[in-house]
Amino acid sequence: MNVQLVDSLIQVIESLPPEESLLFQEKLSARAIQSTPGVCGGYARIRNTPIPVWTLVSLHQQGADEAELLRNYPGLSGFDLENAWRYYDRHREEIDRIISSYQTDD
Repeated sequence: MNVQLVDSLIQVIESLPPEESLLFQEKLSARAIQSTPGVCGGYARIRNTPIPVWTLVSLHQQGADEAELLRNYPGLSGFDLENAWRYYDRHREEIDRIISSYQTDD
């Protein structure tokens, strides 16, 4: 791991003016959730993983807390979960519809 590079990046990010800092955060968050045809049914998923946002939301609604989700999905971080919850907040109808379709398929 290149700690010096990471420290340099942090300095650059911290020196951004507020509007550029916001743009940076938006761009970073946008990369955190992806939708790719043919992967996870084309549903929104976490980064380059095969973990759909709707799966995490569904498990969370069923009582799984963040610590349990991170244990069960060790490739995820707290940042990934934050992005999943943020995506759900902006696309609630879409995610609820997907969850509902899987519940009625039983």
